[in-house]
Amino acid sequence: MQIILSVGTFLNQIQFKPYPLIQILSAPLKPFPRRTTTVVRSMTSAEESDVGILCYISPLPGFRGILKQRYSDFIVNEVDMDGNVVHLTSLEAPPSEVAGEKKDKVSDQLEKDYAPEIESFRTLVGDSDAENLKLFIDQISSGVKTNDESIVLSPSSDKTHRTAVHNFFKERLKFLVTDTVDGPDSSSKCIRVRLNSGINNNARGNNSRKRKDRGQQQYDSRGTDSWPDNTGKFLRFYLYKENKDTQEALGILGKMIGVQPRSFGFAGTKDKRSVSTQRVTVFKQRASKLAALNDRLFGIKVGNFCYVDEELVLGKLQGNRFTITLRSVSSDAEDIIRASATALGKNGFINYFGLQRFGSSSIPTHLIGAALLRGEWKAAVSMILDPREGEKDVTRTIREYYKESGDIEGTLRQLPRHLVAERSILYCFQKNPGNYLQALLAIPRTLRMMYVHSYQSYLWNHAASMRVQKYGMHQVVLGDLVYCKNQEIEKEIKFSNSECEGGNGNDTHDDCHVDELSVIDLSEARNTVVKVISEEDIAAGTYTIDDIVLPLPGSRITYPLNDIGKIYHDIARKDDISLTDGAHNSKEFSFTSITGAYRRVFQKPKDFEWELLKYTDANIPLAETDIDIIAKSGTSTSVRDSNDEEQIKLQNGCSSKSENLDDKIEQLVGSEETESVREEDIHIEESRGAPKAQESQMALKLSFTLPSSCYATMAIRELLKTSTSVAFHKALN
Repeated sequence: MQIILSVGTFLNQIQFKPYPLIQILSAPLKPFPRRTTTVVRSMTSAEESDVGILCYISPLPGFRGILKQRYSDFIVNEVDMDGNVVHLTSLEAPPSEVAGEKKDKVSDQLEKDYAPEIESFRTLVGDSDAENLKLFIDQISSGVKTNDESIVLSPSSDKTHRTAVHNFFKERLKFLVTDTVDGPDSSSKCIRVRLNSGINNNARGNNSRKRKDRGQQQYDSRGTDSWPDNTGKFLRFYLYKENKDTQEALGILGKMIGVQPRSFGFAGTKDKRSVSTQRVTVFKQRASKLAALNDRLFGIKVGNFCYVDEELVLGKLQGNRFTITLRSVSSDAEDIIRASATALGKNGFINYFGLQRFGSSSIPTHLIGAALLRGEWKAAVSMILDPREGEKDVTRTIREYYKESGDIEGTLRQLPRHLVAERSILYCFQKNPGNYLQALLAIPRTLRMMYVHSYQSYLWNHAASMRVQKYGMHQVVLGDLVYCKNQEIEKEIKFSNSECEGGNGNDTHDDCHVDELSVIDLSEARNTVVKVISEEDIAAGTYTIDDIVLPLPGSRITYPLNDIGKIYHDIARKDDISLTDGAHNSKEFSFTSITGAYRRVFQKPKDFEWELLKYTDANIPLAETDIDIIAKSGTSTSVRDSNDEEQIKLQNGCSSKSENLDDKIEQLVGSEETESVREEDIHIEESRGAPKAQESQMALKLSFTLPSSCYATMAIRELLKTSTSVAFHKALN
């Protein structure tokens, strides 16, 4: 007869207690062989042991569970700097604004006779351009569809004259905007005129064309010219999206309102395979204009509009609240699942940098970072450009073509636009052949620094594993680093985030979701101080295991004054890297110029909740999204998506708790995580592996909050005791 123990009895029998008495499950630390060559061996992708992810906190066995069987199993809600969870609650623009903007519509403005303005313009530019402008205005006013949504004026090499033309439109024809495009020769420029995208336009009908049809020219992103002095210059709104990453969603919005994607500000990207809500800002755009898009958007909604004085920048968030549903959960005993969930909430997990930090390709980003730190520019470029195992055939073919032919122009024509680093290098080679350092510096800063940050994370993970293996989790030990208590003022070592200095995140518009890679541990206060544990501290019992931090190497940090400090230097030395001396003159790729940061070794989830659910239909979501809640209030707000079955109907009355994990975890257990480096999506059919409709299944729903720099996949790893690698979970599927 099988005996099922209660959770309490089960925990007592395994002697499971808080940190001081926790046993540790871990893989043995591997020796670090000295680097002998800069040629990277072929591999599929990094495994956890390759990047120092070796230990667990809980001695409990793992269990089976499927993560992201549906993208609605992963609900993300940003947490702002004041600790408020961001929820979409309204889709409407402020009523006063909607009423006030009627007078600004193009259809109203075009009722005016612009003959005097046309004649003034004629004296400025001549008959030909004046007649073209008159015809353009007449076409807009009539609402007649036209093949041209802009006109280009005659070429001019006189910058003063072009400035006068720009000013004419700003002062006399505000419903039109201008920008400058290349002329027929290198010495001239042309002025392009188009309808002002910042004004509500109902007059020209559906006459918008794709960018490829207008010669790849980008429109300006200045927003509305007329703006009240008492209104904040940035429109802040909440972006709700389903199964779309942040950049994709903002690209769609930008195209619809006529601004560049980089015009939007946000605090962090959210993963594609999820349902997420986050804050976004855009310069001088009307709420009514964005609200009007809701009926035309698929899988996206915008709302909760207000005007603010400051733009959102990367890292300006406290963290993320998320609800994760693990489906088809099974174990030898249900009490193991209950005990594991209880233990995760009580004791947390080791705060490793997850595999997502190191990329998904066969060339882990920390290896490229190591080459940069050594000053091996050519080797670093080769690692970025060369063919990779496991890559899509079409991409691998393009890489092989370039390696064999060296044809830059032909390669650029074929290379996917999302390969930003590769394209940046090749564009630089067109102008500066063979200049490898210059080519690396041509990569957008946030993306190129990702490689160095990845190597910092590699060292940190190994140090954390050594700290757990050597000293356990019983207590702080002599030489540990801890965050100072408020009353501590001695032996203070200033904390700083080098990665967030000197940039506002504008480089990230093309950077493959690397925003949070540029801000290490922003959840900690910028001026937090750390201290070295002394004999007096141990005797006083002031600090606990929760206070321990480890550094990410840099010029303004200190290392633990015990054996753990030595491990940093030992591993780096094996890679021919010095943590104190520069190997070259490029400061950007040297630890002597990178400030460094600190990161907690152990992380406990905040406001942790969990419950076991029974379900029979795998196609029915088990948690409510923001749109579900709005819909229940009686407002018509359904999100139109290509996958109608993903429209949510709540089962079993589950409560709505959202949360953030910027991650690309695959279908099972954690395959990616809260940081925002882009992993190649593994698209899994919703029905794939799903249980039969009438078969009763168990699900574990977890709701908790983590700081923005933490990896939720490491929390899932602690529960399931399985690898978080993409390859592992593809095999399970």
